[in-house]
Amino acid sequence: MISIKSSKEIELMREAGKRLKKVLREIIPRIKPGVLPEEIDELAEEKILNLGGKSSFKTVKGYNWTICLPVNEQIVHTPPIGRSLREGDLVTLDIGFLYKGYHVDYATSFYLGKPPKEVERFLLTGKKALKEAIKRIKAGVRLGEISLTIQSIIESAGYSIVKELTGHGIGRELHEDPYVFNFLERPIEQTIKLKEGMTLAIEVIYAQGRGEIAYESDGWSIVTRDKSLSACFEHTIAVREKGAEVLI
Repeated sequence: MISIKSSKEIELMREAGKRLKKVLREIIPRIKPGVLPEEIDELAEEKILNLGGKSSFKTVKGYNWTICLPVNEQIVHTPPIGRSLREGDLVTLDIGFLYKGYHVDYATSFYLGKPPKEVERFLLTGKKALKEAIKRIKAGVRLGEISLTIQSIIESAGYSIVKELTGHGIGRELHEDPYVFNFLERPIEQTIKLKEGMTLAIEVIYAQGRGEIAYESDGWSIVTRDKSLSACFEHTIAVREKGAEVLI
C-alpha cells in the first residue's frame, strides 16, 4: 500500500534531509584517490550518529555498512570494502539517514580527477534526467510520465537504463511502494497518479553499455555484465500540489 505522509511526517523527513546534507559536506571531500572505502564508511557512521540519526542501510537485513560505494562497473549495493580509490575511478556514493523513525535516501556519482569528455557527458546526462524528472512531479501527474522522462533523456544520449533497479517510495521504511521505474514499463494511463503527501526516492540508474546486470561474489554488489561504467543519481522528494519538494 502506498503511504501518504502527514505534514508532521514530512517535516521529520525534511529534518532528516537537512542533517544528511551536513554529513555529505563532511564526507564527499574525503572521497579521493588513496582513501580506503572503509574510511569513508566509518566517517559517515560517526557523522550520522553525532547528528542524532541512524544509518538507514543498516536497517536492511544482513547489510552491515552505513554507505554503499560502487566504483566503475559496480552499479548499486556495493559494500565499502576493498582496494583504495584511484584517480580515474567513477565513484557512486549512496547513503541514507534515519531520523525519529523516518528515512531519506540520496546518491550521487562523480569522477576522481579530470574526467574524459565522454565520462563528463555520461555524468551530466544522469544529472539532467533526475532534474527534469523532478521538475515534472506534482499531484495529479501519472508516475509513468516521470519514468518516460528519465528513459527518454538517458536513451537519447545513447546510454542504457538498468531496468532491474528502480527508485521507490520511502518514509517509515527505507523501501516502500511504489516502484519508481526509470523506463515506461506499461502505458502511462495505467500507472498511478501522484498524490499530495507521497514521498519518493527518484533514483536514476544507468550504464554506458547495455545495462544488463551481474552479481559479485559478496552477495550484495551488482555490476554491469559488460563491465561498462555505471552511475546513479538520487533525491528524496515529497509530492506537492504544484510541484516536488526536494528533501535531500
